Amino acid sequence: MKGIILAGGSGTRLRPATSIYSKQLLPIYDKPMIYYSLSVLMQAKIREILIICTYRDLESYKTLLGDGGQLGISLHYKVQPSPDGIASAFILGKEFIKKDSVCLILGDNIFYSYGMSNFLSKEVKKVRNNAFIFGYKVSNPQDFGVVEFTKDGKVKKIIEKPKKPRSNYAVVGLYLYDNRVIEYAQTLKPSKRGELEITDLNNIYLKNGKLNVSLLEEGFAWLDTGTHQSLLDASQFVSTLEKRQGIKIGCLEEISYRNQWISKKQLKLCMKLYEGTDYEMYLKKILNSK
Repeated sequence: MKGIILAGGSGTRLRPATSIYSKQLLPIYDKPMIYYSLSVLMQAKIREILIICTYRDLESYKTLLGDGGQLGISLHYKVQPSPDGIASAFILGKEFIKKDSVCLILGDNIFYSYGMSNFLSKEVKKVRNNAFIFGYKVSNPQDFGVVEFTKDGKVKKIIEKPKKPRSNYAVVGLYLYDNRVIEYAQTLKPSKRGELEITDLNNIYLKNGKLNVSLLEEGFAWLDTGTHQSLLDASQFVSTLEKRQGIKIGCLEEISYRNQWISKKQLKLCMKLYEGTDYEMYLKKILNSK
């Protein structure tokens, strides 16, 4: 399976903070936002990843992450000329995906769970001729794509930002698809917003009986960072958890090392980039742990 991070868009809701930077380059506590989405793909054992971004931010992402070799992964880049909707990622990325299945994550979504790596690895293995999306219970479902269920608990429909939601389960920004996603995405027509909607794509899979919805219950945290307040909430969440538990959420070097994608020697080289920081001390602790 290959991975795609959608980090395009103009971030208009976050201006002036995003007037010169992509919002996925803004810090969430001690790391750039994109570290968190990239870490999810890496925890799912996905090593070949495409980052879709604007032309303005392309060099910034390349400077930050390079080709991924230092992390034992392979990073590719594609420019999104205009914000044409989430589903456009599969059209832009079709040459990258080729004949593989694909996992798409939105660059402004943050996920955390103690068992995230095992959970995602199992879900990835299930993707053959179908699709998997994830639902999370929220208090403001009208702001998201919402899962509507039948009386016996089966998925009836996915509705984009309904005025009167039929459930409190929002579809989060993490999607797993088989290779037919490229074909389906190319049949989509722009919505009233002028975008290719991911909800329309999910409903194609649903109509064909190939859509699976996993509900993320207790133990999972999902944070959408689309507003200034949610940015602050996400930073406070990460800060609190890291200080109390002595861990780092979204530490790419740690994930690579634990996945055995990089050696001790390579981890030491990574540490030199953060000399004199808490980040270096944390990596040193990882290096010395069993």
